[in-house]
Amino acid sequence: MNEKRDKFERLAEKRVTDVIKKVRLIGNLSNKNNYDYNDEHVKQIIDTLESEVRLLKGRFKEEKVNDNPSFSFKK
Repeated sequence: MNEKRDKFERLAEKRVTDVIKKVRLIGNLSNKNNYDYNDEHVKQIIDTLESEVRLLKGRFKEEKVNDNPSFSFKK
């Protein structure tokens, strides 16, 4: 393999593993014994994550994406 591919695979494996861990931590927020939230909170979190996955897909398809990596609960 070439150097660029090695670098891509090494970084992709680490970054995807990190994201999986973070997504699971977000899933831990579903424990109603520890947290108080409503359906709108859940919808906003899921909508934001799905939007980011769509942006990710677009970047690999070389489509233009909006690069605003922030999240907050809309009020």
